[in-house]
Amino acid sequence: MNNIFILDACALIALLAGETGSEKIRDLVQEAIDGKIILKMNQINLLEVYYYLCNVYNQGEANKALEKIKKFPIEIKNGLNEDKFKEAGRIKSIYKIPLGDSIVIAECIIEKGIIVTSDHNDFEKIMNKENIKINWFR
Repeated sequence: MNNIFILDACALIALLAGETGSEKIRDLVQEAIDGKIILKMNQINLLEVYYYLCNVYNQGEANKALEKIKKFPIEIKNGLNEDKFKEAGRIKSIYKIPLGDSIVIAECIIEKGIIVTSDHNDFEKIMNKENIKINWFR
């Protein structure tokens, strides 16, 4: 059983905003605290969260949220190594999806993880073609 979960930006936004499905993200965070699973997120996807928070609130609130996020049991992957760089480029080229989504998929493929998302639009059309696993939180 795979225990690596790759967070899409929408998962962290849902958790922070208390949106529908956030209880599932909270459960995953608790499982990570308990050492049952590993949560990972690419820094570029974290940038999407930060951008969202700046837009919806302001930079001060986004900075406070970022400090809170840093305390979560989430391994933030800085940048892209060459394998993930090439995989994300390949995915984006084939499926014409947003860059952030192509990075989440590349992380999933390389790390052999499970994507945590609610973005059915971009991920459903790719999951079977790329044989990726998805944990839908809503």
